[in-house]
Amino acid sequence: MTPFIRSMFVVARRDFLAIVATPTFLLFLLAPLFMVGMGLAGGMGASQLADSARGAGRIVVVADAADVEALRSADTRLRAAMSREPALLDIRVASPVDADPVKIAREKGSDTYAVMSGPLAAPRIVEREKDSSSGRYLALLASDVQRARAAGALPPVAPRFESLSNGGTSIAVQQSIGFGAVFVIFLLTLLLAGQTVSSLAEEKGNKVIEILAAAVPLESVFLGKLLGMLGVAMLFIAFWMVIAMGGGLVAATQVDPAALAAAGKPAAALAAMPATGWPFFLGIGFAYFILSFLLLGAAFLGVGAQAATVREIQMLSLPITIFQVGMFSLSAGAASAPGSSLARFAEIFPFSSPLAMAARAATDDAKAVHLLALGWQAIWVALVIWVSVRLFRSGVLSSGSGWKFWRRGAAAAAIATATTADRH
Repeated sequence: MTPFIRSMFVVARRDFLAIVATPTFLLFLLAPLFMVGMGLAGGMGASQLADSARGAGRIVVVADAADVEALRSADTRLRAAMSREPALLDIRVASPVDADPVKIAREKGSDTYAVMSGPLAAPRIVEREKDSSSGRYLALLASDVQRARAAGALPPVAPRFESLSNGGTSIAVQQSIGFGAVFVIFLLTLLLAGQTVSSLAEEKGNKVIEILAAAVPLESVFLGKLLGMLGVAMLFIAFWMVIAMGGGLVAATQVDPAALAAAGKPAAALAAMPATGWPFFLGIGFAYFILSFLLLGAAFLGVGAQAATVREIQMLSLPITIFQVGMFSLSAGAASAPGSSLARFAEIFPFSSPLAMAARAATDDAKAVHLLALGWQAIWVALVIWVSVRLFRSGVLSSGSGWKFWRRGAAAAAIATATTADRH
């Protein structure tokens, strides 16, 4: 083992243990749990609000006792045929006490959108808003009951269905799988790669980085730090994969076979397959995550190495997040339009290439192109590390401050002012 590789692994092990062997690492591991908890709490609140909003609205029919069952049957048929379900139907038997539709429409405790009364052949409909969908639905309900009575009892329909599907996964489903891969890689890199920005801040403050730079090549220090952070990311992913697999096994033992058989379309969606097959797709997706992490981590490590204070590192977090979101948007556009010029650009541009190529693996069955993409991205990892090391060595180690043109400009202006003052 060469000194370069040995020093790289020493730095990687040192950084890995410095992060993992701390009590705060447990909070880092459990951070998604807090996110999921807050999401569930918000979802439950929104669901209860939606349920209460649905329960507050109604439409009312005041009809004779002989028409109640016919109205309920017609309401069931119409709701099954509509894409947007009307408000809850309240059917009341007509009586002298409860017959005024205007009074019913103004009852407190519930929003009444429309009230229908009178004979079904010529009903009276009182609606809150003119030409509302609730009023038209009540008119349609009365017409359906009249048509059913005029036609009499109809025999049940027994349709024969024929499918043109060849059993393969549709392009739309494969594009959805590709977008899912883009989103997962983006989410993991957003959570994990951004931490490399601050990895050199403490060591710059206590001069440890200068000792390391004097002892080993600076390239091995940067690459070692990247590998150490990658090890932390792998531990994070492995932890949550074990949690997910355990939860899946527990859920599988409690699934009712009848409910699984009734799953229908969701089960068919789960049976969808990417163009390259699940084993290759999952493997290449994991490889693209590693390359995406290394690319973004190397860039963020180089940018963060120029910061002199913690405040400057905090200020860098916003443009870094905007950059990541931009790469996600570009790759998401490529996933929705495979084979387009936008997709080609996203697959070639180094920082979006891992995400876009992962999406391509879901829609294109070609596999050799992924080896070229991995090599292309590895070259850019080495290039970004090389540029970062050169900037760090020339801007920080040589002057003791961050590589900032305005500081150099200010220093040059100060020197020029001092020279002018000495002349006078």
